[in-house]
Amino acid sequence: MIRVEHFYKNYGPYPAVIDVSFEVLKGEIVGFLGPNGAGKTTTMRTITGYLPPTSGEITVSGYDSVKYSLEARRHIGYLPETVPLYLDMTVTDYLSFMGKIRGMNQKWINERINKVIDHVRLGDYRNTHIGKLSKGYRQRTGIAQAILHEPDVLIMDEPTIGIDPIQVVETRELISELGESHTLLISSHILPEVSAICPRVLVISDGRIVADDKPNNLSQRLSGTERIELGVSGSKSAEIISKIRTIESVIDVRSDSRAEQIDQANKENYIPIVVDAKTNENSSEKIAKVVVDSGWGLRNLTPLPMTLEEIFLQLTQEN
Repeated sequence: MIRVEHFYKNYGPYPAVIDVSFEVLKGEIVGFLGPNGAGKTTTMRTITGYLPPTSGEITVSGYDSVKYSLEARRHIGYLPETVPLYLDMTVTDYLSFMGKIRGMNQKWINERINKVIDHVRLGDYRNTHIGKLSKGYRQRTGIAQAILHEPDVLIMDEPTIGIDPIQVVETRELISELGESHTLLISSHILPEVSAICPRVLVISDGRIVADDKPNNLSQRLSGTERIELGVSGSKSAEIISKIRTIESVIDVRSDSRAEQIDQANKENYIPIVVDAKTNENSSEKIAKVVVDSGWGLRNLTPLPMTLEEIFLQLTQEN
C-alpha cells in the first residue's frame, strides 16, 4: 500500500532524510519511531503529498505521489500532529466541509458522517462547536476527518500527544479498531503505546532508517544476553539470588522491581527475580534445575525480550 524507494529530502543544502526505503503492506500497522529531528514528520508529510521529495519514488495504493498526486491522496487519511480544525464549526459542519473539499457528493457525506461520528464515539458532541471540545475529543474529530472518505491508508503523526491518560487508552483502542480495515503508519514518542499497537516498527535516526522489524526480532538481534523472569517460592530472596549466581552462564541476578510483578508475587506468595544470562547456553534449564534441586517451588520462568525503550535507545544513542 505504501512503497518508499531511495527517498531523499533536503531543506536547502541540509539533508533531512537520506536514502530511505521501506514498504507497508495492506493491513499492516507499522510504528514509525525516532528522536526529535530524525526525519519522521518530513517522511510522513512527503508520503501524504504535503511535501515533494528531493529525489526517490513514493507510491500509495499504486499511485506515484508526485506524478499522480491527487489520485494518491484520495487513498490517504492523514492526522497531523496539530490537527487543522475550525473551532467555530460544529463537529458535523466541519466533517461536511472536509467531505466537500475532498470531492465527496452530499449523499456520501451524509452517510459517512453518521458512521464516522459513531466510530470515534463523538455521538454526544455532533452539534458541539469544536472550540468547546477537550483536546481528546478534538483529536477524535481529527481522526473522523481522516477516515471520512474511506481511505485505504491512514497516516497518524503523534495521535495521542497532549491528551489525558484515560483518553490515551480510548484513542489507542480506536486506532487498533481502525487497523482492522486500514493500513496504518503511526508516529509516536510513547513507546509502550507503539509496542501495544504495532506488530512492526521502523526506527529512523539522523535521517536514515536504522531498523525495520518486529520488536521481538529486534530484541533478539540487539541483545547480547537473554533476560529471564523468574518466580520462586520456599526461600528468601537473598538465598535464591546467591544460589542462581553460581550458575556459570548467569551474568546478573536481581529482585524484580516492576510494581505489577511485585503485586502479583505478594498475592501468590513467591519471590520475583530477574536474571540476565548468556545466550545459547540453555540458561533457563540450568536455572530450573537449581531451583528444583534446592527444594524450592518454581512458580514462573519466562524469557523477557528487550523493551521497546531499550531497543530505541540502543539504535539511536550513537546518533
